[in-house]
Amino acid sequence: MKQFALKIYPVYLVAIMLAGLLAFPAYAELQESYISTDYQKGDFVVANNNDVASLYVDSQDYKGVIRAVSNLHGDIFKVTGQQGRIVTESTSAASLIIIGTLGHSQLIDKLVATGKINVSGIRDQWEAFIIQTVDNPVAGIEKALVIVGSDKRGSIFGVYDLSEKIGVSPWYWWADVAIKKHQQLFVHKDTLIQDQPKVRYRGIFLNDEAPALTGWVKEKFGDYNSQFYEHVFELLLRLKANFLWPAMWNNAFSLDDPNNSILADEMGIVMSNSHHEPMMRADKEWDRVGKGKWDYAVNKDNLYQFWQQGAQRHKNLESIFTLGMRGQADTPMSETENIGLLEEIVADQRQILKETFSDRDISEVPQVWTLYKEVQGYYEKGMRVPDDVTLLWSDDNWGNIRRLPTPEERKRSGGAGVYYHFDYVGGPRSYRWINSTQISKVWEQMNLAYQYDATRIWITNVGDLKPMEFPTDFFLRLAWDPERWPKEKLQEFGQQWAAQQFGSQYAEQIEHLLTAYTRHNARRKPELLDENTYSQLHYNEAERISAELEGLVSQAESLYRKIPQNNQNAFFQLVLHPIKANSILFELYNNVAKNRLYAQQGRASTNRYAKQARQKFTEDAELTQQYHQLEDGRWNHFMDQTHIGYTHWNNPPANTLPYVAQNQPADVADMGVAVEGSVAAWPQTGALSLDTFSPYGQSRRYIDIYNKGKRSFEYEVTASEPWIKISKSKGNVLVEQRVWISIDWQQVPQGKVTGSVLIKGTGWGGANVNISAFNPERKPQQGFIEADGYVSIMAASGRASNSHAGSGWQEIPLYGREQSAMSSFAPLDQRFTDTDNAPYLEYDVYLFNPQQLQVHTIVAPTLNFVPGRGLRFAIGFDDQPPQMIDILANSQHSDWQQAVSDGVRSVLTEHQLEQPGAHKLKIYMLDPAVVIQKIIIDTGGLQPSYLGPPPSQYLP
Repeated sequence: MKQFALKIYPVYLVAIMLAGLLAFPAYAELQESYISTDYQKGDFVVANNNDVASLYVDSQDYKGVIRAVSNLHGDIFKVTGQQGRIVTESTSAASLIIIGTLGHSQLIDKLVATGKINVSGIRDQWEAFIIQTVDNPVAGIEKALVIVGSDKRGSIFGVYDLSEKIGVSPWYWWADVAIKKHQQLFVHKDTLIQDQPKVRYRGIFLNDEAPALTGWVKEKFGDYNSQFYEHVFELLLRLKANFLWPAMWNNAFSLDDPNNSILADEMGIVMSNSHHEPMMRADKEWDRVGKGKWDYAVNKDNLYQFWQQGAQRHKNLESIFTLGMRGQADTPMSETENIGLLEEIVADQRQILKETFSDRDISEVPQVWTLYKEVQGYYEKGMRVPDDVTLLWSDDNWGNIRRLPTPEERKRSGGAGVYYHFDYVGGPRSYRWINSTQISKVWEQMNLAYQYDATRIWITNVGDLKPMEFPTDFFLRLAWDPERWPKEKLQEFGQQWAAQQFGSQYAEQIEHLLTAYTRHNARRKPELLDENTYSQLHYNEAERISAELEGLVSQAESLYRKIPQNNQNAFFQLVLHPIKANSILFELYNNVAKNRLYAQQGRASTNRYAKQARQKFTEDAELTQQYHQLEDGRWNHFMDQTHIGYTHWNNPPANTLPYVAQNQPADVADMGVAVEGSVAAWPQTGALSLDTFSPYGQSRRYIDIYNKGKRSFEYEVTASEPWIKISKSKGNVLVEQRVWISIDWQQVPQGKVTGSVLIKGTGWGGANVNISAFNPERKPQQGFIEADGYVSIMAASGRASNSHAGSGWQEIPLYGREQSAMSSFAPLDQRFTDTDNAPYLEYDVYLFNPQQLQVHTIVAPTLNFVPGRGLRFAIGFDDQPPQMIDILANSQHSDWQQAVSDGVRSVLTEHQLEQPGAHKLKIYMLDPAVVIQKIIIDTGGLQPSYLGPPPSQYLP
């Protein structure tokens, strides 16, 4: 059942006080605030020159609430420079901030009893809070700001909501975000905020934490102890999160420091252990204190006792008990699906819990069964756990949810949740180094989880935590209230997040940078990048990416110089470093690619690109060192993860420079010629050819004239036809020069024509390059125009038609490889079985050469998360019967590996058109959650590239 959340603003105060349960919705954003730095009559004074409000908290309230109040006290001082008081008894004061939990604060309960505050909207609710200004709450107090929680965490979240609003970012400690200074702080009169989460447990998993996080923890704290975890817990609470799977690679949360569990419970963090660590016992605990083999079939007694001890240890601590069992070190339990044994294990674990918690019903003890990897197979083959156990479905480790609850499963009292990944160790490639997660992808997948009522637990693997700050923040805020952040607000979220960290002046530019670098990484994760990823030959692809990244670096460096100095370290961590790191890595491989291509072509410049590759390898290490030196080494060891030179799924032991070629040019002048789109070069090969020109296609193509030796030479370029335009007809080459060829469409005859360009320099005869152009007799009137052998269309360029009853194609901004994507949406459990009434996308295209066509529909690697249902759409031209396509109908493991590596799937269909001219391509919705990024119609000239050709020219 979805939790109810409400935010109410000043004008509604009187009505709420009278109506009690009456709710007035308002849309609250990340930065929307009830705080002002300018006083208006009737405002509550938090700080005003030398006057600062005192803070009241009952000494009998929860320790976690008292700790949060202490942090708020410190935050007010950091912001205003004024030191207020914390009082635990009612006192006379002009302004007092009263904080407390229902039933645990005498003053709060008195305010409720006297009708000064109305808590009917939060009583008995989960983690709900009210923030309200109250005049004359009790004798001697003129005005109060009251923060009241329905429970411990409700109070804590209310406190940290105020901290955030006065100018303390949740990332002030973890990313060195500067505190926003204000001498005056006021709360708007008649403020009334009421809020509570829609996902019950919201948290992160610290995982794959060596070498970076572990190296840092060992240096700064000695171990994963309570001094370290205090900072993790506080961050989570400031982000209104409540749940943690702790670091586990070489650590055991409860054994490393007995105070870890105690502090978590005191502060308000619900602890559990990861998907393969049952009964509140870490994997590494068995290594330290376990007896015998980790195998329930042969070592039941010792394992049973081991789990009993874990349950007993956490009997009085707020925890979620993981059920089930996998092999040690997060491996399958056995080579076969021994469902009977696993059912016995779960039954025995439940018995342990019944014995441990004999004072309550077993259904009141939070339990979870994580259906991760092969464990989902057990469930699909019939294994079940009691209804009160939460089913935690998983993604595929690459951000694509594998399964969501069916209508029957939604009736389970234990509910369901999702285990998500921003980081992963495993095939087809580990990715841990840097953030590669688009918040638009997180939204698209977790919105499905919310729609399908998987709202009991949302937890995401954040790896080392840094540098996943941006998606972590978004994930946890989305979990608090998914309806607050619809897809139309994704860009706004980025802008407001940037404003919170760095101020509003450059928020739009910073959001652009965050979105752009994560888009680049989502195209292909850095660990999968190599010299063959982006084409050196077609569509100017590698150069376009290079220019894009160079532009981002330039913008980021410019902003770095402009922002206040006290926030430059935060900007470096959150913005500048990931952008520069990605650019350096790309350019390293870009130079390696050019080095190898030019070596094959015999260019003297081969060695230059080898040198530049080595330079980028050095720059990568220097940038990491710059990160380590921030704040006098505050973040030493972060970014230590190796990321260059992968050859299989796991990382190499150290960054390794890829092989680069060397040549030894002779002390002569020796001309070579290469053309765009071809590895072959003159004089090794005969005549070269450029792809056919079209007035609606690529406007120019290049010819490279290069030296194979050390001495310069003169060259001359002549065209056989007057319609062939040459950017430079003669020159001197020491290393290489690029000559651009274009067409004078005023002179070229209609139809397909041919000509040539002759380059004379050294060598016999010179190099001849064939030039062809197609100047159509019939001029297209409308649509995307065929040129260069293809039509390339961004999915969001189409018309969405026939939407009805909540079903239809909608744009997801900022999604995927380019600017956005189109996704099929439908009410819960609805789909279309045919195309008669289905919503569709329509694209006008103009084709000069009707023939057998191939259409590549580029879709997201979404999985068929509803059992027994495919992931389908239909496609067709004009009035032809549409082809019904199930994206995953014949998918193999290798197809999945390719899809997650590329970040997309390419669905190929064939179509026959008999007539040239205008056509309509239609893509019909059948199943929801199909996400289309791009459509490429191959009319015979599509060339290999990673991203496909740029969008075709469109005539309106």
